[in-house]
Amino acid sequence: MVQNFIDSMCSVQKEHSGAACKARLQTIADALYVIGGKWKLRIIVALMDGNKRFNELQRVVEGISAKVLSAELKELELNGFVKRTVFASTPVTVEYELAAYADSLQNVLQSLSEWGAMHREKVRKGFKIK
Repeated sequence: MVQNFIDSMCSVQKEHSGAACKARLQTIADALYVIGGKWKLRIIVALMDGNKRFNELQRVVEGISAKVLSAELKELELNGFVKRTVFASTPVTVEYELAAYADSLQNVLQSLSEWGAMHREKVRKGFKIK
């Protein structure tokens, strides 16, 4: 099944040579490295509503621990998706917001959302009790 997907990805792009196909697969691997995992896209979507402080973000992204959220935010910041702003107040306030680069994920998020809705409906219909 996975091999069929790989073959179709390469043939759709007319990349029949092993090197071209391997390069395409590497670019996909690079993308998944940056935005893959359980939490990164959820954090990005949560920040689309506007700037959030750490605890507020943790409440919105249900189920994420403080330790994991902190690590994911650092990675998202390093990759240019999130900006962290520290306000010199008492106590110190830190806000997170999306960087302009996060806009480059709009088509990806739209496609994932549409596919997720389609898949949810397929699963729901598939398990319907008759």
